Amino acid sequence: MSKELEQFAEIIKEHNNIVFFGGAGVSTESGIPDFRSVDGLYNTQYDYPPETILSHSFYMRNRKEFYRFYHNKMLYPSAKPNDAHIALAKLEQQGKLNAVITQNIDGLHQMAGSKKVYELHGSVLRNYCEKCHAFYNVDYVIASGGIPTCEKCGGYVKPDVVLYEESLNQKILSESIYHIQNADVLIVGGTSLAVYPAAGLIDYFSGDKLVVINMSPTSRDAHADLVIAQPIGEVFRTIDM
Repeated sequence: MSKELEQFAEIIKEHNNIVFFGGAGVSTESGIPDFRSVDGLYNTQYDYPPETILSHSFYMRNRKEFYRFYHNKMLYPSAKPNDAHIALAKLEQQGKLNAVITQNIDGLHQMAGSKKVYELHGSVLRNYCEKCHAFYNVDYVIASGGIPTCEKCGGYVKPDVVLYEESLNQKILSESIYHIQNADVLIVGGTSLAVYPAAGLIDYFSGDKLVVINMSPTSRDAHADLVIAQPIGEVFRTIDM
């Protein structure tokens, strides 16, 4: 085990007030790609960049193209939790981890057994009719094969996902800030910290140890107590908890 991994294991061992803040890199080892790292792939299939397609204004004016992208690139029903998800759930069960704050929308943390999960950007597992607010699961959206509509009123069914140009849920945001402010250890994993306002939540941390685990450099590396440039699932699989 490397010196960095030994140090990480020691930090976890010595602290019981840990918060995890994660991004797309947490789920890549479950087979869910980070679309920011594969621009060329999308440019060959779509006339617009992902950030445009996944915006509120684009959704409103071109639902057909939105859902073509959404079905092809945002839904991974066969994905399973990886070692990172499982380890974080275990740390919560041990009373060490107080919260998972995630930018991901795949629900894999809950599937792994985590109970206190704050989904900053919502979840593909929840979908609601825009008219009558009836709930639909992800299987219903997948089965639609196109633009899903409500069986009750005929309205459009929209994923409970925060699109670009939309505001974050204020209750989830406030609770996430509370946990970060009160944490002794903040583990930032699988995120380049490039998406705001979510990335700005790191500013609220003033605890003992800041750990960054990410394959590429982040804006917080210089301020971190420990930086590990390895796949996060591999990191958790290697250390002894």
